[in-house]
Amino acid sequence: MSRSARVIWDDALTSYNFGPSHPLAPVRVELTMALARELGVLDKVELSGCGSASDDELSMVHSRSYIEAVKRVSADGRPDLSAGLGTTDNPAFAGVHEASALIAGASLAAARAVWEGAAEHAVNVAGGLHHAMPATASGFCVYNDPALAIAWLLRQGVSRVAYVDVDVHHGDGVQTIFYDDPRVLTISLHESPRTLFPGTGFPEETGAEGTAVNVALPAGTGDSGWLRAFHAVVPPLLHEFRPEILVTQHGCDSHALDPLANLMLSVDGQRAAYAALHRLAHETAGGRWIATGGGGYELVQVVPRAWTHLIAEVAGHPVDPATPTSQGWRRFVRERTGETPPLTMTDGRNPEFRDLSGGYDPADPIDRAVMATRNAVFPLHGLDPLP
Repeated sequence: MSRSARVIWDDALTSYNFGPSHPLAPVRVELTMALARELGVLDKVELSGCGSASDDELSMVHSRSYIEAVKRVSADGRPDLSAGLGTTDNPAFAGVHEASALIAGASLAAARAVWEGAAEHAVNVAGGLHHAMPATASGFCVYNDPALAIAWLLRQGVSRVAYVDVDVHHGDGVQTIFYDDPRVLTISLHESPRTLFPGTGFPEETGAEGTAVNVALPAGTGDSGWLRAFHAVVPPLLHEFRPEILVTQHGCDSHALDPLANLMLSVDGQRAAYAALHRLAHETAGGRWIATGGGGYELVQVVPRAWTHLIAEVAGHPVDPATPTSQGWRRFVRERTGETPPLTMTDGRNPEFRDLSGGYDPADPIDRAVMATRNAVFPLHGLDPLP
């Protein structure tokens, strides 16, 4: 389906580093790019560098006082708890502004490439820092690069942007920034806030005109239930909203092996979600698609394979799940991490789901979550909440 695809990358993107004991380890993107290169995926895309977001660009969503606070922390690494830097989640470190602004700049470069027609699709796997708030760091996130990309698009005159977030955690920062802006439809599928950070993302959070959409799934949801929920909510809303551009966040911490959350997806289920979003970009947004990474804390078994599949999907050349990982990449994994690498690009699953159009089961907690979302927002979009 893709006509052209661009991957935004600079080795300096790995400088976003909260330290050796922090879950958000930059080696995850390093291993991703190495695997994509070894499998020939990067041969199918245009690799493009990026510059750092300027203060003026950062101020599209962040307060000037917050940006200055991050810069002060960046100069000497001293914490500033009023800015959310110096906590367990967001440790202070020298260079934090520069590292964060470069990730923001990469997502802005992706937005610019797609909107100006240099590429049909673009991806920044180092991005997806969706928890950052206008005036504070939160949840491992300092500058909110997906929100910055959306804000930049709105400044170019885009009238409708859709944002779909499949991270296991609620995309609270992006929702907060655009909660009262009917030009931006935010859809987040995540583990229930009753069992997981950040404690927001209930279906009743609908925004001013129903443009905030939240699917709060019970802990233990696997491929079939997650895909059933996705297809019951995302395609109808995107077809009705008809965005001019689609922005997506692809945290892969929904995987069963992720140490920080409780959903049970496989790499195969995640790959199916990427393919569905690719189709929806063409069906609803004229093919214009900007994708970012996000969470993901199983650094060897999950993140590199999931995001290599994402890059391949963005490129329009999906990787066969049965493809072996390369010997060179396996050696690199052992050298960098000391861990045993996965041998193939699949978890051996064939993700299938029953569409909600066949009826819903009020005793099923996944169906109850789906219907809570449809009942909350579908009427506000002129859609029937009943399947």
